[in-house]
Amino acid sequence: MNLLALAVAPGIAICIFIYLKDKYNREPIGVLLVSFILGMFAIVPALVLQLLSGITLETLAGKPLAAVAIFAYGIVGLSEEGSKYMMFRLFAWRRTSFDEPFDGIVYTVMVGMGFATLENIGYVLQHGYGTGILRMFLSVPAHASFAVLMGYYLGLAKFDPGNRTKYLLLAIFWPVVFHGTFDYFLFIGNNLLHIAGAFISFIVAIQLSKIAIRKQQDLSRQTYGKL
Repeated sequence: MNLLALAVAPGIAICIFIYLKDKYNREPIGVLLVSFILGMFAIVPALVLQLLSGITLETLAGKPLAAVAIFAYGIVGLSEEGSKYMMFRLFAWRRTSFDEPFDGIVYTVMVGMGFATLENIGYVLQHGYGTGILRMFLSVPAHASFAVLMGYYLGLAKFDPGNRTKYLLLAIFWPVVFHGTFDYFLFIGNNLLHIAGAFISFIVAIQLSKIAIRKQQDLSRQTYGKL
């Protein structure tokens, strides 16, 4: 039970944090909950695509770094971020409650944390407390940062029809870039240099997420005329 709590707590905490950041026009709890559950279901198509590729870290042993990059960006990053994107577009994108740009961040974080929480449960129950603590401060927040970047551009796309195609593409592109980079450095080895590469990409994604949140909060403040 303690392991399960350790696995679930980070994703729930991040959901609450983002919910509280939505200061001016908060989203219905039911829609947020469904988004979270759909994020959990997003693991299924991602896993299917990864299995269909026939590539695993074991089969990449001794292969060129370019092959690892293809796996990290083109298979893992694209399948996972694409699955989250699909779940968002199928549900939250269509809700009338999605009525301001910041909502894009709120809903994509719910989807992303649903995905990350179910993934985290698997890792933590299999590998124990050490993995749970490490992922609490690294992998789960990384998924959150990818979700914020996706939601930032989806929020822009929703309310700027003239640039919608560009923003929809960026909503996939940047999360895949950062997800793929994060995984790539972890996949190529476990020495300090590789870990540092993953950590740097994580920090950059977090900083960009903070900027994205602040920009959309400013838009909300202007829209609702509150301090």
